[in-house]
Amino acid sequence: MAILEVTDLQTRFRTDDGIVKAVSGVSFALDRGQTLGVVGESGSGKSVTFLTIMGLLDPRHAQVTGSVRFDGQEILGAGNSLLRKVRGKRIGMIFQDPMTSLNPVKSIGWQLEEAVMLHNDVTRAEARRRSVEALQEVEIPRAEARIDDYPHQFSGGMRQRVMIAMALINKPEIIIADEPTTALDVTTQAQILRLMGQLQEEHDAAIVMITHDLGVVAELANDVLVMYGGRVVEEAKVDDLFAQPEMPYTWGLLGSLPRLEVITARLEQIPGQPPSLLHPPQGCAFNPRCAYAFDRCREELPELRQAMRGADHHFRCHLEDEDRARIWDAKKAAFTSAEEPAA
Repeated sequence: MAILEVTDLQTRFRTDDGIVKAVSGVSFALDRGQTLGVVGESGSGKSVTFLTIMGLLDPRHAQVTGSVRFDGQEILGAGNSLLRKVRGKRIGMIFQDPMTSLNPVKSIGWQLEEAVMLHNDVTRAEARRRSVEALQEVEIPRAEARIDDYPHQFSGGMRQRVMIAMALINKPEIIIADEPTTALDVTTQAQILRLMGQLQEEHDAAIVMITHDLGVVAELANDVLVMYGGRVVEEAKVDDLFAQPEMPYTWGLLGSLPRLEVITARLEQIPGQPPSLLHPPQGCAFNPRCAYAFDRCREELPELRQAMRGADHHFRCHLEDEDRARIWDAKKAAFTSAEEPAA
């Protein structure tokens, strides 16, 4: 049984200019121990989807419909009392920027201890002991001494480790990581990803990895949701997505990945800009940027349909199966053929 089931999630924001359709009909299920990668460009609806699930949007401005069931219980629209029992205790979240997520005037220890005491009937001394253990678990050197330091005394990578410690300190069943490696150097990124994989094995937690980087997804995820224009446009097992992507937007994301084994003149780029969620295009949201769009794409929203390869692979596209297969075969051949860089 899935620990998290999301069905037809819709999030709308009221603005002076109109209604922003930030999330439109997102559905997925997350099993215990699973790692789900959620990818897409900025503005695709990734972060808003999970802020909605966590109940972190201001209800005065956000209109939310659909269903979010956690461990069989509906939590969408639940009262603050229930959400406080779930957030931080059973679902932990690692936010994108630890410097703005951590309180700059409180020590790291104080913030970790508060996270423990909010959800457990323990003394401050016991909360401190658990906080030191959490810092040690995420490999903070000299944790007993550094627990009294403030966020500005830590490097970016160390602050991210503190955020992971805070998300894990109450042994949650789900960890939502929103761009956890953004703005970190590649060495620190690799360390953070390795650490999250190790901690997942130890705690058997499910992880949702929200990112724009398909390389991160390939490293950590079992399954992938590709989002564009507030919708899921492709979902698959990670190996299937890289072997046979079905959606032109996914082709563009894969084409923008650098490959160490191939010397190419330049990376492929997706032309244009992501769509306005205030005034989304008619039909397929990707059609203004898609080289393969035709009249139907500009008039009719594609349904999420099953790929021929298997029941776990779904996508949105009006192109016929043989046309998509032919186009992807040509792109794959171009990706894997070595070229000398232009002089």
